[in-house]
Amino acid sequence: MSLVRVHNFSISLDGFGTGEVQSHDEPFGHAGERLHEWMFTTRFWHEMTGRPGGTGGLDDAFARQFEPGIGAEIMGAGKFGPPGWHEDPEWKGWWGPNPPFHTPTFVLTHHPRPSIEMEGGTTFHFLETSPAEALGTAREAAGGQDVRIGGGPTVVRDFLAAGLVDRLHVVVVPILLGRGVRLLDGLEGIEKGYEVEATSSPTGVTHVTFTRTDL
Repeated sequence: MSLVRVHNFSISLDGFGTGEVQSHDEPFGHAGERLHEWMFTTRFWHEMTGRPGGTGGLDDAFARQFEPGIGAEIMGAGKFGPPGWHEDPEWKGWWGPNPPFHTPTFVLTHHPRPSIEMEGGTTFHFLETSPAEALGTAREAAGGQDVRIGGGPTVVRDFLAAGLVDRLHVVVVPILLGRGVRLLDGLEGIEKGYEVEATSSPTGVTHVTFTRTDL
């Protein structure tokens, strides 16, 4: 069976995966871009955004695991847009006409709308359903490939709590946010079902990977 994967999910030292308050101009709230600066310098990110250069090394190697083998993505409403996006029929996500997913992408929302076909192979589908049911739909669309849970922190936490995540890559960034949405609240002891490895990068971030022990 295909695997369920989470990649490049950045959290602060105090566990927050996003800050307050999310808006059209600040997708990660008061955190700004600080959670993801480690990735923005990599060759992977430069290639994705059509720019030359970028750094290699450990951060780039981890970042590149984002795409291979992925056949579908699931994300939460807060990743797709700011509060109130469902009231704007023209809103098609943060990423412009060619989003970086290139697969069927399922948005979990209490405000479903018709699917939106974008450039580059991304089609957004809007579901109001449970994590398990959403995963079944995404697996069917993925055609035997893996399913990526893209975030935000609430959605990743829900899939972890339901025991549905096979591989989790968390990047611990050396900043303190103090407020926002935590990734791992309520998941005490979850590490017991995973093999856990931590690798420190010269950039100051720590890559922590969780792989299910029964794979």
